[in-house]
Amino acid sequence: MNIIVQPGRLAGTVRVPASKSAAHRALICAALADAPTDIRLNASNRDIEATAHCLAALLGTDIRPVEGGLRVTPSAIRPKSALLDCGESGSTLRFLLPVAAALGIPTCFTGHGRLPERPNAALTDALRAHGAGVDADTLPMNVQGPVTGGRWALPGNVSSQYVTGLLFALPLLAEDSEIALTTPLESSGYVDMTLDALRQFGIEVLTVSGGWRVPGGQAYRSPGELEVDGDWSAAAFWLAANALGSYVRLEGLRPDSPQGDRAFPDLMGREEIDVRDVPDLVPALAAAAALMPQRTRITGAARLRLKESDRLATTAAMINAMGGRAEAEPDGLIVDGGLPLTGGTVDGANDHRIVMAAAILAAAAQGPTRITGAEAMEKSYPDFFRDFNQLGGRAHVESTGQ
Repeated sequence: MNIIVQPGRLAGTVRVPASKSAAHRALICAALADAPTDIRLNASNRDIEATAHCLAALLGTDIRPVEGGLRVTPSAIRPKSALLDCGESGSTLRFLLPVAAALGIPTCFTGHGRLPERPNAALTDALRAHGAGVDADTLPMNVQGPVTGGRWALPGNVSSQYVTGLLFALPLLAEDSEIALTTPLESSGYVDMTLDALRQFGIEVLTVSGGWRVPGGQAYRSPGELEVDGDWSAAAFWLAANALGSYVRLEGLRPDSPQGDRAFPDLMGREEIDVRDVPDLVPALAAAAALMPQRTRITGAARLRLKESDRLATTAAMINAMGGRAEAEPDGLIVDGGLPLTGGTVDGANDHRIVMAAAILAAAAQGPTRITGAEAMEKSYPDFFRDFNQLGGRAHVESTGQ
């Protein structure tokens, strides 16, 4: 699907969708709990659905829509083996790999898009070191447990998702465990979100020097219900629109949210931006920087080359295709702002964040912009263009002429 976006300021109020990252965590904790949990969330997407389907396949969990969200009912009977299709969701894969190993359920993991290319070796090596059988480091892979407790060594600068996966799994083991980071932790806000979710389900994790200590033999206890707060990652695009001349009011955001991406307003407008802890903000930050009368250097983002697209290359290509000037560097971007944006054709690159950033930038351009592969936004924000148009934006599906 290709979308044509005409220039025009946006104005009005948007209730941002539920946090994808928080929803993953709530679903997994609820599926492992002792009783049903009602999860209140105002939106779903492909990644959340991937986690829900995988939990049903791995644990026999019943997850069904109810008014205002989802009801998660754990199963007392777990499958003897499982096939998990993670879609394009790296969170689903890396969160559930250790869980499957800890529970000793032989599991085959598959996926689509760029997910089979994304690295997992640091996590799979750690699982093997604790007794798991893992036949590959990339998808498809078969995992068979159980695993033992003890000391788990992991790098902190490859993916915080590895840490989160272990934090979900290790309380299920009989023995105590420790996660020891061999390099400094990046994207620490995502681990904070995990710890927050675990606390809500009665799981104790102790922060120690260089990592965490996780007592074994714990049980997940349902809080009965919980609410998933609004997604600061999604909000970043509307905040970028405001920096480009629009006026969008946002509802549903927690100012005290553990989401690291709530740092967006503080980072936007700086000439030097280190995104080591918030790499998902890069497309929105770059879009805002494209019209600022300054040079902006974004650093600490090398991991973005392994996302749904090479997100450093595709963010730069987005800006350049619309008449701006940006250059990808090994670990970041340089954006020379202040150039008039003419519009043009942007390759969505099968990347939801590129599609949304391009639409926000297109609203501030001087001419129309064509975004190819715009259906990629369904991964995290299926109603993005509905909200865009309700704010007065002018986006329509390109006619095929048939």
